[in-house]
Amino acid sequence: MPYVNIKITREGATPEQKAELIAGVTDLLRDVLGKNPQTTVVVIDEVDTDNWGIGGESVTRRRLRGS
Repeated sequence: MPYVNIKITREGATPEQKAELIAGVTDLLRDVLGKNPQTTVVVIDEVDTDNWGIGGESVTRRRLRGS
């Protein structure tokens, strides 16, 4: 049973976009690895940009300074 965890910043991904991600990842695992879509689990975690760090600072701060 494949388990895929997608983490994205919480910036307004629509339910339709998330559904497309779930379907696409499920299809990819079926097509590439022969995994059963009925037992494939996909979880999308949305993370606030204050809680996502790159290079020692939050995404929020990086964006405020234009990086």
